[in-house]
Amino acid sequence: MLKIEQLNQFYGQSHTLWNLELDVPAGQCTCVMGRNGVGKTTLMKCIMGEESVSGGRIILAGDSELSRRRTEDRSRLGIGYVPQGRQIFPLLTVEENLRTGLAVRKDGSRKIPERIYELFPVLKEMKNRRGGDLSGGQQQQLAIGRALVIEPRLLILDEPGEGIQPNIVAQIGEVIRRLIAEDGLTVLLVEQKLPFARKYADRFAIMDRGRRVADGAISELSDDLIRQHLTV
Repeated sequence: MLKIEQLNQFYGQSHTLWNLELDVPAGQCTCVMGRNGVGKTTLMKCIMGEESVSGGRIILAGDSELSRRRTEDRSRLGIGYVPQGRQIFPLLTVEENLRTGLAVRKDGSRKIPERIYELFPVLKEMKNRRGGDLSGGQQQQLAIGRALVIEPRLLILDEPGEGIQPNIVAQIGEVIRRLIAEDGLTVLLVEQKLPFARKYADRFAIMDRGRRVADGAISELSDDLIRQHLTV
């Protein structure tokens, strides 16, 4: 679904991504892992066009080269993105937050898909409540729902369980599996929590100092790799 080839990125004089390669197979959840500061969030922002790249290619579904496209064009091509920190609109209602995602739908629909409320019933119950009045877990569900409004083929989630209660984290994991099994969605996940990754991801890719240093099926995530690249 997504292929990254020889990707390089700089912040000023700092070289942050080094000839990075990554394959994200369709219909699976690929989890990008690594210690803080290795470039995981930078990579997600590069995929979405929020950070510019200095070289390499980002290819969606085998034919769309993304590296020079605007962020909104990438959304229209079918990429839903939930950034770290959620970034919902606190003064808008839940329903208004969800409607902001409709602007980039390719079919021009202005109706929130009922699927969103099926996956996250709490959003229907609270659709008239302001986003800023929701709990952290509810805000995360809202952020994911907003990304799903465009009915994407690729969903990017950057640390979806950060700072929220364990029962909501588990619900999000189950939603990921449902989206893959029932909707054929492809998920690219950034996650630090090993139990979550092992339970809900199909594949892993480990980053270190801006490079991909290991990848494979989640069953191949060995204790040695964890000690070498993930433990603090």
